[in-house]
Amino acid sequence: MQRRKTFLTFVAEYEPYCNGKMKLQRLLILLISLCCLSPTLPARQKIGLVLGGGGAKGAAEVGVLKVLEEKGIRPDYIVGTSIGSIVGGLYAAGYTAAELETMFKTQEWLSLLTDRDAELSNDPYTTKNGITYIFGFPIMDNKSKTIGMMKGERIEHTLDSMLAAKGVKKIEKLKIPFRCVAADVRTVKEVIISKGPVASAMRASMAIPGIFKPVSKGDWLLVDGGMLNNLPVDVCRDMGADIVIAVDLQQDEKKPKTKKDLSLLTGIGNLFGVGGIIEWIATRPDIDKYLENVEKADILIHPEIQGLDAASFGNKNSAKMIKAGEEAARSALSLVD
Repeated sequence: MQRRKTFLTFVAEYEPYCNGKMKLQRLLILLISLCCLSPTLPARQKIGLVLGGGGAKGAAEVGVLKVLEEKGIRPDYIVGTSIGSIVGGLYAAGYTAAELETMFKTQEWLSLLTDRDAELSNDPYTTKNGITYIFGFPIMDNKSKTIGMMKGERIEHTLDSMLAAKGVKKIEKLKIPFRCVAADVRTVKEVIISKGPVASAMRASMAIPGIFKPVSKGDWLLVDGGMLNNLPVDVCRDMGADIVIAVDLQQDEKKPKTKKDLSLLTGIGNLFGVGGIIEWIATRPDIDKYLENVEKADILIHPEIQGLDAASFGNKNSAKMIKAGEEAARSALSLVD
């Protein structure tokens, strides 16, 4: 971007010397001369796009993509966490911002992201095949007394079908190099998924503890990457990005909170129990990494989403958040135009 600014400044300084029909010819000669005299000009800087996690607020990331397309900015690398992995993975597969906008505005994303039983959606409370449901959402396996263990099979199947429509199912075959972040509860470390089926990688990255079952991959037992790295700017840098544009969906997370003990992540019982989730919310072990990555981003886009949160699904809410994403992107990018 700095190179673009320098060139435009040079052209602006040269323009007064160009008159009438000779203007275009002189500019073309100038460009050819620059190429001939400077064969070692540095390569174009690589642009990385980081899409953070935030549940329903992921719709704002679609608004950012719309503005990037309008400005002709195509990322060379994409990294996503949680909902950011879904938006980023689909975009890397070839979906346009307009197509993603249509999906967010027409899909019932709350049902898509869960194993909701549509037949029970009007029942406040019912039990079926040993599972307790509230308005169609499975909240407890009455045999194992496990709370909030949605399998997530529906979303993986849906995403797999969406990717197949673009002719790609493996991360290695995506049109834009892509990575997504998950967290391994066995080692308490983040896992960067760089190969294999895209749909299962997305599913692992958004496996919110206490809601979705973890995804088993080899020795890993993976859950939502936002538990440890919700704005993976560092991952994008490691891919080779010179300039990183990061979309931050977290609201009011400005100060690190006192951390107690990461042991809540070492045991599945603790991690997936209600007590474990409450403790994680109170301690936020991811906060330091988040603050570091905010500082590492070259362009930070932070949509202001008042009155809406990670659970604010629905077509009207999606439209509001897409607009918020557009406004935030235009504001942030105007500073570097």
